[in-house]
Amino acid sequence: MAFPHAGTDWADDLKGALTPFVRIASSIAYNEPLLLICDDADKTRDLFCETRNITFVELPTNDTWARDFGPITIYENGVRKFLDFTFNGWGNKFQSDLDNAVTQQLVQKGILFGGYEKVDFVLEGGSIESDGNGTLMTTSRCLLNPNRNPEWTKEDIEDFLKEKLCIERILWLDHGELEGDDTDAHIDTLARFVDEKTIAYVACDDPEDSHYEELKKMETQLQSFTTSAGEPYRLVPLPLPSPKYKDGRRLPATYANFLITNHALLLPIYRDEKDKAVTDLFRSLFPTREVIPIDCSKLIEQGGSLHCVTMQIPAYYE
Repeated sequence: MAFPHAGTDWADDLKGALTPFVRIASSIAYNEPLLLICDDADKTRDLFCETRNITFVELPTNDTWARDFGPITIYENGVRKFLDFTFNGWGNKFQSDLDNAVTQQLVQKGILFGGYEKVDFVLEGGSIESDGNGTLMTTSRCLLNPNRNPEWTKEDIEDFLKEKLCIERILWLDHGELEGDDTDAHIDTLARFVDEKTIAYVACDDPEDSHYEELKKMETQLQSFTTSAGEPYRLVPLPLPSPKYKDGRRLPATYANFLITNHALLLPIYRDEKDKAVTDLFRSLFPTREVIPIDCSKLIEQGGSLHCVTMQIPAYYE
């Protein structure tokens, strides 16, 4: 994770912004190690009651969306390797030079150890979703956007990612996008693998909602997808939270932005009447994990949510 500081977009309400970050970090660190990037280790450490599992690393950052500038990890000969793709601020919308340098600095400092490769291709972690068994899901609206890799065709991208990420196939979603989302439709805001046969996705049943038509088209396309064994996926609809606004702008609240850890399922909630039912749904989907609801109302003010501010680092050996 990377924590907010006065140089980020959270500066106007830094104290309020820190609350969900501390809650997410504490929930992760309760059971497993957490690498926390910050601008002042001593000040950040004082925010926590328990720091046993937290490593504080001082590095400059533009912002806090570790999912998109953190390393994407594969295993090579059984040992992890960090792929350091280029991060360009979601299509050059925001300054990103410091964030783009984070992974390389963590490796150079010996904080992340394993193989390392700098990859000359723009890719954010939130734009891809893997079932862990050879299938990748993404959106054409993001990966084919000319603000990422304009000289690459869809076929070029597909062949490249199959090789780099050791995958066998890619499922392309052509529909679905949330208002207030700056990422050009990251998959982790829309549809996620629960397991190899199950996809949870954002659904909208209100014809008056501006998302209705696009999300219905997305739902129809998901229904056409099949597993690697050729069977239809089990599809689990996630309700769209009631509209949230700030300064007249709708915010991209989504229950799809959950985080699976080794021992728990961290679920974003939004002080919404649907929070309880969705929490119960996730308890049924992940019966072996503790489901921890975390209020992410503050996070969506800057366009992201829980999954967006975290990036998992797999064990050294597979």
